[in-house]
Amino acid sequence: MSAAEGPAAVGPDGGAGSAGAASGGADLRAGMAPRRAGLRAGAVRGGAGPDVGVGPERGAVATVARGLAVFVRAPVAGETWREVGYTLVTTVMAVPAFLLALAGLVAGALSLMVVGLPVLVAVLAGGRLAVRYFRAPARVLLGRSWAGPVRLGGQGPVRKARALLVDGRAWRALVYCFLRLPLAATTAYVTVAALVVGVVSLTCPVWSPFVPTELDNWSESSTVATGGVIVLLVFPWPLRLSTLLDRFLVDTLLAPGPAAQRIARLESGRAALTADAATTLRRLERDLHDGTQARLVSLGMALSRIGRRLDRLPDDTDGIGELRGLVGSARDSVTDGLAELRDIVRGIHPPALDDGLATALATLAARSGLPVDARVTLAEPPGDAAAGTLYFAAAELLANAARHADAGRVVLRLSDDEGSLRLVVTDDGRGGAGRPVSAATSGAAAPGGGAGRSANADASGAGSGGGSGTGLAGLARRAEALDGWLDVVSPPGGPTTVTMTLPLTSGPGG
Repeated sequence: MSAAEGPAAVGPDGGAGSAGAASGGADLRAGMAPRRAGLRAGAVRGGAGPDVGVGPERGAVATVARGLAVFVRAPVAGETWREVGYTLVTTVMAVPAFLLALAGLVAGALSLMVVGLPVLVAVLAGGRLAVRYFRAPARVLLGRSWAGPVRLGGQGPVRKARALLVDGRAWRALVYCFLRLPLAATTAYVTVAALVVGVVSLTCPVWSPFVPTELDNWSESSTVATGGVIVLLVFPWPLRLSTLLDRFLVDTLLAPGPAAQRIARLESGRAALTADAATTLRRLERDLHDGTQARLVSLGMALSRIGRRLDRLPDDTDGIGELRGLVGSARDSVTDGLAELRDIVRGIHPPALDDGLATALATLAARSGLPVDARVTLAEPPGDAAAGTLYFAAAELLANAARHADAGRVVLRLSDDEGSLRLVVTDDGRGGAGRPVSAATSGAAAPGGGAGRSANADASGAGSGGGSGTGLAGLARRAEALDGWLDVVSPPGGPTTVTMTLPLTSGPGG
């Protein structure tokens, strides 16, 4: 700063001081201008000061506004009236279901004296039907659904009755039938009463002048109408709470549990993979049969023609003998290759299965070197994967009995009882095949199996007849791939009984 400027800025006279103050005030106003602009912008956007406090306050206000909007719209929302319809429909439907549950209680008490067992079995069968019975209104009105009960195994009344008595889902369904009527009836009563009271109270100012009442003036009618509005605004929420409670009961008692759902998904995925593998093998079999095999046959015919032409040539032609030998060797190689290719094709998909598993097994029995008593009892044809596994198992077991067991007769049975496919092959040979396993191993290998079961899955793969045959280990692996198992009962001296069990859902169509 120069000497001339110094007095003007800090001089004792009032003029100089006033000039400095004016300059400082201008600077202060210039510095405050951006802040005032920010405050005005904040007030315009949020109405409550600067930008710093707008976000959280605005979010809280929006949340409260949305909550109030949901509360006010609830009485006229479509979801509310669908729940009303579901409650009224299931109240009516729950009456026979409740009577069924009461019959179950009585039959359960009488079953201690065996008299009530038939009634209890019938009630449990009705409980299984309740799973689908209550699913229909839930699917139509609420858009909810759950899986139905799986088919029970067993043929004949005794086996089906036994399966029903141990079916946990049927018992849980009876519990739901017992609980649904009190819950639905209470909810229906409260809902209908609230609707009637609310509508009558809301319209009180309209009809009260024409109907004798204790209401003396407009003010009292307005008070009653206000109460009606409150009732109509509140009634959807006890109804929604009841629907949530019913959903909990359904998930707990009617629908399959998380473990059952996961098992079902895994089984469905495995069935899809098995079906895809079977389709791929069939396509490979067709390609080999229609493509490679046809070319080999054509090559063999060409070599035969070449050989016939060479036979017409003079024997003294140079190299004719060596050429005939080469052609003959090539023709033999083609013949061997065709035989191996046919074996591979039959290993992928036996042509006998094209006419069905029963016909294929009858053909096996007829071609066996032993007398075979074959009987097939199937309600429906099994899937491709199960049919192939059973066919290969029957072929292997008949071959083992003929080659290694010194058997004189074989009995073959195939049935689909107790929810599974059971192939049983018994020969009267010398026995000694397989070895018993522990109950724990048996239970792991055979779901639902009990102790005392014999299996032959050892590495030696000993066949019927003291271990001189082969293939039982491979059969056990085939069965396990389809969630089945292989049992072998073969005491020394015979007889030998081999049982392969597969679930009815093995593969497509099973």
